[in-house]
Amino acid sequence: MPTIGWFEILIVVAIAIVVLGPKDFPIMLKKVGSWIGAGKKYINNIQNEVSNIDIEDSKVEKKEDKKDE
Repeated sequence: MPTIGWFEILIVVAIAIVVLGPKDFPIMLKKVGSWIGAGKKYINNIQNEVSNIDIEDSKVEKKEDKKDE
């Protein structure tokens, strides 16, 4: 899998500044940052839900094991 280095990031930033203009570039960075933040919150929420399901399943299994004894 290819890795992205600092030089590639610098090229993307330079192209974005040329395309968007130096005036709109910080606004776009703020929007992208908020999108990334929202995505991280969503993924974290999903991970917590899956973790809670796993914990609940293990509790149910323990109760069933105790009933069988």
